[in-house]
Amino acid sequence: MPKIQMLNMEGKSVQEVELKEDIFDIEVNEHAVYLVVKNILANRRQGSQSAKTRAEVRGGGRKPWRQKGTGRARQGSIRSPQWKGGGVVFAPKPRDYSYKTPKKVRVLALKSVLTSKVQEEELILVDNYQLDEAKTKKAVQFLDAVKADKKALVVVADSSNSIVRAAKNIPGVKVVNVKSLNVYDLLKYNSLILDQDSLKTIEEVYES
Repeated sequence: MPKIQMLNMEGKSVQEVELKEDIFDIEVNEHAVYLVVKNILANRRQGSQSAKTRAEVRGGGRKPWRQKGTGRARQGSIRSPQWKGGGVVFAPKPRDYSYKTPKKVRVLALKSVLTSKVQEEELILVDNYQLDEAKTKKAVQFLDAVKADKKALVVVADSSNSIVRAAKNIPGVKVVNVKSLNVYDLLKYNSLILDQDSLKTIEEVYES
């Protein structure tokens, strides 16, 4: 069973905590992670790109020149794809790129990334987020104390916590509610910071 030191806001060790094996110590499945990240990025696509086909371009009703006798290649319309201002072959149209990945694959991918965070010592556990003031300066001091990377993901169980307001203006730092935790964010940010409440929620939701 993996173990991790729980820190306070000053970065000092408070106690040693055992993490659940079926969440933080599984065999990492890279393919599941790939499938979920691909799904997340596809779902974020606007799908608003659009171009006109030759049927939608204005003009081109008259044949440019007669079929034979000019010495030039035969042409039927000045709006054919090979002409400047002509239509686009297989023009892209607005579409929905979103799709669903099976729940078991999503859970497996999340557990795989959480396991890799523990293995690479990028998981930071704190007892609670207690700031005297919801100031950016206080949040920076906290991140420095726990030795978080410049790209850090702070996970909270309560979105009204003062750390949410204090850390929102720090470049490279993102604060998310534990219910919105996803594989893409876990991979994008180097340090993962949890408090006791968010860790408890993760273990309750994803326990086998």
